[in-house]
Amino acid sequence: MQYQEGKDKFIKTWGELGTNWGINKTMGQIHGLLLIATEEYTTDAIMEELHISRGNVNMNLRSLVEWGLISKVEKQGDRKDYYAAEKDIWTVFRQIIKKRKEKELHPMIHLIEEVSEMNPTDEKSSEFIKMMNELALFSNKADKTLDNLVNSKANILVSSYLKFMR
Repeated sequence: MQYQEGKDKFIKTWGELGTNWGINKTMGQIHGLLLIATEEYTTDAIMEELHISRGNVNMNLRSLVEWGLISKVEKQGDRKDYYAAEKDIWTVFRQIIKKRKEKELHPMIHLIEEVSEMNPTDEKSSEFIKMMNELALFSNKADKTLDNLVNSKANILVSSYLKFMR
């Protein structure tokens, strides 16, 4: 496989995989491009490389910056904005977890807390509250586990994983 073929395949697949961790395909492709880039890219360079519109690129760059997966880089004497991806995969992983918790887990926890405040009046409402309490317990444990994962150092997690696999 030649470099360009491998690069194209990686960017395409990274975009498709991105939909599994909460971002759209184009956002994933831009992230994949910047992740493997050896230099910063301008909006125009991303448009040319991926054959997508300026508006699409700008919208997805803003989202990637918001997610903490890329950063805007200014070059002295140049008015263009340049973008570079976070290259530390552990940091990328933690940022994705943080955003997914913020977008998915925390709203669920708040919903469960809100609907759990009802007073049981019959068997159905008692069962409902029981299920909400179980979901709350699970969700809060998941939240704490993910917090521990996000706050842990990569080498501790890797060594723990390797011990577990033995």
